Amino acid sequence: MIPSPPSDVSAILRRIRKIELVTRGLVRETIGGEYHSSFKGQGIDFDDFREYQPGDEVRSIDWNVTARQGAPFIKKFSEERELTVYLAVDVSASGAFGSKDSSKREMAAEVAALLAFSAIKNQDKVGLVLFGGGVDLYLPPRKGSRHILRIVREILTCQPKDPGTDLTPALKLLVSAAPRRALVFMLSDFIAEDYENALKIAAIKHDLVALQVQDPAETALPNLGGRHLYADAESGERILFPTGSSSARTAYAEAAAKWQTDLESTLRRHAIDHVRLRTGEDYTPALHAFFRGRSSRPV
Repeated sequence: MIPSPPSDVSAILRRIRKIELVTRGLVRETIGGEYHSSFKGQGIDFDDFREYQPGDEVRSIDWNVTARQGAPFIKKFSEERELTVYLAVDVSASGAFGSKDSSKREMAAEVAALLAFSAIKNQDKVGLVLFGGGVDLYLPPRKGSRHILRIVREILTCQPKDPGTDLTPALKLLVSAAPRRALVFMLSDFIAEDYENALKIAAIKHDLVALQVQDPAETALPNLGGRHLYADAESGERILFPTGSSSARTAYAEAAAKWQTDLESTLRRHAIDHVRLRTGEDYTPALHAFFRGRSSRPV
């Protein structure tokens, strides 16, 4: 099954509404709280002064105020909670593929909506970068439910100018467009080339999280008997593959496993968190595990 982005307005609205209902429910039940505990603000801000109490940290005493008041006073600080969050979503032609109930792009839209609604619940701003072979859309970070629903609509309906996948332009834009450190969720299958240097630079500036969206057929082909014609959605290249041959299927699975290992090594090399998601499967266990790992990480 290779679905295209929907062109019927009513179908688009129904899909957006379904995604909104599902993801808002998850935010209320679990994900919203896990998001809050996993991602901290950029630091602490001065809040006010208060009189020193036994047990307070002596180093927090403000000696100028203490001298004026004739009694010890300390500085109070509050966490600067607000984050800037970017969703960088792959809308290349390969995202339209799905051998199960949904395509990779549909899963990316739902996960992006879940993260975005979690972000605005925590008063964070959310921006969007859509990319295929280049950058197709940039929405500056904003708050509000209407903004999030527009993000979902754009992910579902964007027709990339170039159907290929090139992560470098999107990564470079994220480095140049965001003046300060941001939290970046990149949703892609990461089937691309020559992007490691751009990935390295983006990971130095931002807190970058790789959300890899896969389809099961990309890692292991079923035995359909005989030869079947497969087409690359991005390049148009066609190949007649002998799915009935166990040795051919084994070679395919081994090549896919090596590619996956290389990707994971690249992400580890640059200290980038990695979450693996597969169409046709519940994505919430992988997200729960990711959030638990982040929240238990030493500050």
